[in-house]
Amino acid sequence: MTATLTLSISCPDRVGIVARVATFIAEHRGWITEANHSSDRFSGRFFMRNVLLAESLPFGAATFAEKFAPIAREFDMEWRLTDSKRRKRVVILVSMIDHCLVDLLHRWRSGDLGCNVVGVISNHAKLREYVEWVGLPFHHVPVTPETKPQAFAEVEGHVDGYGADVIVLARYMQILPPDLCRRYAGRTINIHHSFLPSFIGASPYRQAFDRGVKLIGATCHYVTEQLDEGPIIEQDVVRIDHDDSPDDLVAYGKDIERQVLARGLRYHLEDRVLLNGHRTVVFR
Repeated sequence: MTATLTLSISCPDRVGIVARVATFIAEHRGWITEANHSSDRFSGRFFMRNVLLAESLPFGAATFAEKFAPIAREFDMEWRLTDSKRRKRVVILVSMIDHCLVDLLHRWRSGDLGCNVVGVISNHAKLREYVEWVGLPFHHVPVTPETKPQAFAEVEGHVDGYGADVIVLARYMQILPPDLCRRYAGRTINIHHSFLPSFIGASPYRQAFDRGVKLIGATCHYVTEQLDEGPIIEQDVVRIDHDDSPDDLVAYGKDIERQVLARGLRYHLEDRVLLNGHRTVVFR
């Protein structure tokens, strides 16, 4: 694939942002292959994403960032520049339910996810054989109420050891400690088996059945210290019927969970997600 640089920007909205950025890129003969921008009148912030052909520029990412920094200061920008030649390193956390893990690993191995999955961590040993068959290291870190601090110190050690850019909770049925949430804020992605903010916490399909809803869904969101309340990246739903049992809802939900998690992770990997307070801007 052709190497690209992706410039993502969030800043206070004002006149001249697009012109200033476009002029800078044009002055250095940069070729923009994809451009997105959005103005949020509620927060007063502006969001932009530009994808550039790396070969069109006379310098690499480090020099681009150095030259762009004065513009970023002028407009009080929060910004990042990513190089497609450096694939993000992903660590997956999972418990015993495997459908999301298996789907992600299939997409990764087939090249549908532009990342490097570097390891899998689980609080159960059930999925070791499958993960190692795929060719990835598997770390079994049991978690009990008594050993939770030590267990998550071990989990964090593995994550840091891999130099992870992204943590994915693929139906990992443990609550991450606050310090880990803060350290990897905006880089930890969870799939919740409910159309949030409905039915947070445990057994959402049972809750949905008891409430008699006609739609169930799944939500991919960033993890924060508040359970199931992080900024939402992607969601989807499926219609259900009055004859469906709780087990039927679980079966339908697995398909939605796989799709929503894969889309949400791909958006993140491609730098399509920008945080806007407790909300997100997603350039699809």
